[in-house]
Amino acid sequence: MDYLPLFAELRGRPVLVVGGGDIAARKISLLNRAGAQVLVVARKLCEELETLRQQQQLTWLATEFAETQLDAVFLVIAATNDNALNQRVYDAAEHRQKLVNVVDDQARCSFIFPSIVDRSPLVVAISSGGKAPVLARFWREKLESLLPASLGEVARIAGEWRDRVKQHLPDVTQRRYYWERLFGGRFTALVTAGRQQEAEKIAEQELQQYSTPKGEIYLVGAGPGDPGLLTLRGLQVLQLADVVLYDYLVSDEILELTRRDAERICVGKRAGAHLVIQEETNRLLVRLAQEGKRVVRLKGGDPFIFGRGGEELQVAAEASIPFQVIPGITAASGATAYAGIPLTHRDHSQSVLFITGHCQPGSELDWPSLARARQTLAIYMGAMNAETISRELIAHGREPQTPVAIISRGTRADQQVSKGTLAGLGELAQQAPSPALLVIGEVVLLQDQLAWFQTSSSQVDDDPRLNPSV
Repeated sequence: MDYLPLFAELRGRPVLVVGGGDIAARKISLLNRAGAQVLVVARKLCEELETLRQQQQLTWLATEFAETQLDAVFLVIAATNDNALNQRVYDAAEHRQKLVNVVDDQARCSFIFPSIVDRSPLVVAISSGGKAPVLARFWREKLESLLPASLGEVARIAGEWRDRVKQHLPDVTQRRYYWERLFGGRFTALVTAGRQQEAEKIAEQELQQYSTPKGEIYLVGAGPGDPGLLTLRGLQVLQLADVVLYDYLVSDEILELTRRDAERICVGKRAGAHLVIQEETNRLLVRLAQEGKRVVRLKGGDPFIFGRGGEELQVAAEASIPFQVIPGITAASGATAYAGIPLTHRDHSQSVLFITGHCQPGSELDWPSLARARQTLAIYMGAMNAETISRELIAHGREPQTPVAIISRGTRADQQVSKGTLAGLGELAQQAPSPALLVIGEVVLLQDQLAWFQTSSSQVDDDPRLNPSV
C-alpha cells in the first residue's frame, strides 16, 4: 500500500492553493465542498475563481508565492504550469512537514486526491496511488451506479441514533451486531422509500428487543490461493467474523479480505512441523463460539477434502454449537486448471482419484487399484512420500514412463509446474516448493498445449516427451 487512505476534516481549516487556473478551480471546488478556508496565491484568477472570490468562497492571498505562506496552513496544493514554481512549493512544504499535492505529478505528492463517490455523510474514495487515475475514475463510475442515493440518508439517521445505541448497548460487539441487523433488514428499504418515521420505529424496536446472538462456527474453504477463486459466500462470511482461525495454506491476499478488526489466530500445520495440534484447535473453536463469537475456520482448498473439516464440525455438533459450511475450490481442481492439466480426457483418462499421500499410521493405500491405467491420480501432501508412491505404483503395474507433474503453489503468482515421469517422481519432488500437488497420468501430456496461466516461475521438464522443443 503506497498511500494510507485517510479522511481529513477540513471545515474551517486553511488550505493554500498555488495557482489560479482551471486545474486549481477543480481542486478548490472539492475543498469548498469540504468546508475548507481556501487561500489562493496566483498572478491572476480564472473567471470561475474570480466569481468564487466575489462570493467570498476563497481568499486571494497574494500574487507571488513565499515560503512563509505555508506556516499557518493545513494542506498545500500546487496547481500551476510552472515546474520550477511547483518544485519550490513542494520543497518548502516538505521542509515544514506539510502535506502537499502537486497536481498531475505523483513524485511530488505526499497526499493525493482520490476519485470520490459522494453519498454524504457516506463517502467512498478510490485511488490508484497516482499510477492509473483513469482506472480509478472507471471504477468510481461503476460504484456510482451500484450505490443508491438514499445511502446518505441512511447514514445520516444512523448518526442521529448513534449515541442512543451506545448508551443502550455499551459493548462494541453488541453495537456492531445491532447495526448489521438493522442495515440488512427493512430499515434501509424504508429509508429508501422515504418512510423515515417507520424506519426509525424499526430502529427502536430492534434496539429494545436486542438479544446477543449465539456463537456460531463457519467452516470456510479459501480455495487454492488465488483470492479471485474465493466464493462470494466465503467473502461475505469473512466480513462477518469476530475471530478467524486460519491455516498456513491460506494466502495473505485472502487473509486481507477479512474484516479489519477481526481477531486472527494462526492454527496452521506444516508437514513434519505442526504448530497447533488438532485437539487444541477443536477446543479453541468451541470456546470462542461459546463466548458468543462468530468464528470463521478458514482452510485452504475445500475444508471437506483432506482438510479435517468434518472432524472439527463433529466437535462443534457434540457441543451443540450451530455451524455452517462454505465450500471452496479444492487444490486438485484449481491447481490443475491453472496449470493447464485436465483431470479427465476422453483420450487419456476416464476417471480421477483424489488421494492423500500422508495417511494415518497403520492405514494402507490400495496400490493395485491406484496403479490401474487410464486414470488420473491427484495426490495431496504427497511430496514427502513421492519415492514410495513411485515405487509402489510401478511395482503394482503402472508404467515407469507414465507422465507426472508436480504443481507447487498452484493458482498463485509464483506457481511452478515441474514435469517428468513416474520413475523420476522422487527426485522431481525434492526440487518442488511446497505446498505441492502431485498429478499422475497421461493427461499431463496436454499441459504444453493447454497451459494458459502466466507466472513468474519457470517450468521444469525432465523428460523429452513432455517438452517437444528438446
